Amino acid sequence: MTLKYTVLGAGAMGLRFGVLLQELAGAEVEFVDNWAPQVETIKAQGGVYVSRDHENRHLVPIKIFSPEEYHGSPDVWIVFAKQMTLQDLLDKTAHAFDPASQYVFTGMNGMGHLEKINQYFPADRVAAGTCLIGTVLNKAGDVDFIGKAGAGSINLAAQNNQDAPWLDQLVADFTVANINPHLNHNCEGTLFTKLVFNSVINTLCTLFEIQMGQFIDYQGAERLSRQLINEAFDVAERAGVQLLSTREEEWQTVKYVSEVSNPLHYPSMYQDMSKDRPTEVDYINGYIYDLGKKYDYEASTHDFLRGLVHLAENTRQFRK
Repeated sequence: MTLKYTVLGAGAMGLRFGVLLQELAGAEVEFVDNWAPQVETIKAQGGVYVSRDHENRHLVPIKIFSPEEYHGSPDVWIVFAKQMTLQDLLDKTAHAFDPASQYVFTGMNGMGHLEKINQYFPADRVAAGTCLIGTVLNKAGDVDFIGKAGAGSINLAAQNNQDAPWLDQLVADFTVANINPHLNHNCEGTLFTKLVFNSVINTLCTLFEIQMGQFIDYQGAERLSRQLINEAFDVAERAGVQLLSTREEEWQTVKYVSEVSNPLHYPSMYQDMSKDRPTEVDYINGYIYDLGKKYDYEASTHDFLRGLVHLAENTRQFRK
């Protein structure tokens, strides 16, 4: 029997997970978002328009609410907010939280979100994952799933690294929904491994406003990637974080996803930048640098790229 889900943060990834669970797994799914245009548009058109690789655009009926008006009671909250908006979204939805009977799965980018979620749910009721799945929110009420059906995968673990029946059922539901989950028992390492990937692809593609395939086409892509990967692994080793991959495997992941899985994809950081929204660079490259400083290590390339992204954010005002 499938679990009942509420997606908290109905952006690109939240919509993808929720729609697939609803359509393929037959799960009962509701959506909550604090971006008013998204909520109002989806309500007005009776659902969300879904495409796959820019084709077969069709309307999928979904139930969406603002945080203040939501009073449902899911088995599991699926959290996909941006790092900068998560606290506000949690606080405004807190009236519907029941940590005695509900659980949380989050697949957000960056680091820092578990600490916010733990204000409302203890670690033994939280699982976190990382997604190698391309999805684009074209505009309010219109989402594009990048890649063929079944493309992409996620790694996930309970925050306390323990097995649990609810997590087994979540994995079963995600499997039927073609999300391709891989369960492990290393939550911190899972999140940090994806952090390394994002610190390369998200940041560099955003700075040059390019797709992942265009990045990997550059003959110097490997050198740039390895420099960032090596710094991030140096930080992880000093902090005692056991990653899911080696340095070589991480480069091969960057190469494969960029060349084969999602060459036409613009990473989420670029999507934010292109729409004049703040990026999550402080929670990605900035997090790596700040963590390194705690162990007297300077991940200077990550800090430099963080500064460049903020420069690019500031420069956009002069294009208008």
